[in-house]
Amino acid sequence: MLKSRKELDAGLAGAARAWLDEALAEAAHDTAAASDAPRPEASPYASPPWELRYAAAGRHCGPEHADSVRSLLLVEAHASLSSVTRLYEQGTAAERRAVLLTLHLLDLGDTALPLVEDALRANDTRLVAAAVGPYAADHLDRHAWRHAVLKCLFTEVPVTAVARLDDRARGDAELARMLTDFAAERTAAGRPVPEDLRTVLALTAPADEGDHPARPTAAPAAPAPTEES
Repeated sequence: MLKSRKELDAGLAGAARAWLDEALAEAAHDTAAASDAPRPEASPYASPPWELRYAAAGRHCGPEHADSVRSLLLVEAHASLSSVTRLYEQGTAAERRAVLLTLHLLDLGDTALPLVEDALRANDTRLVAAAVGPYAADHLDRHAWRHAVLKCLFTEVPVTAVARLDDRARGDAELARMLTDFAAERTAAGRPVPEDLRTVLALTAPADEGDHPARPTAAPAAPAPTEES
């Protein structure tokens, strides 16, 4: 979960707080400069100073605070699509994760969907979990969202990471069919069915059937522990 500035100030040492103050000031300055007339001498390939701070956040503030610090920088800079794309494509897994976690806080519409789609093709569970957050819930179409849920089940990312799961899964008969097929395939292969599958399948029942949710007919009667993928 991303921390607020107040929570960061409480958790950071003095030097780290001072570094964060400077980094956010640079991000705010870049936002103000961008509203002025374009500077012809500026290279389109040059990264603004706050982007360099973005990469250094873990080193200066600690890996446990890096996501939140990077998110604050993106928000303070009003990061554009070109900026978030550059930071995602050139960044480490941790830097990509912070981009994904912040997309819903930026005014990008659905233009950043390619970043989410890229993360969902990865096998890094940290990226998959970050990709199914509020931005995906708001902008992924039904087909892509269903496959994102299956990706979580396949890679053993807890479905608690899926934003608005209850809302988007409710009454989704096609998702129910996909889940049942997935359970049958796992059972036929002698592999355990994730307990999270039953959780999502129960959510697909229409509201008036909530007391009698469908179950994967081919799934074992008792849940088995999931295996590493």
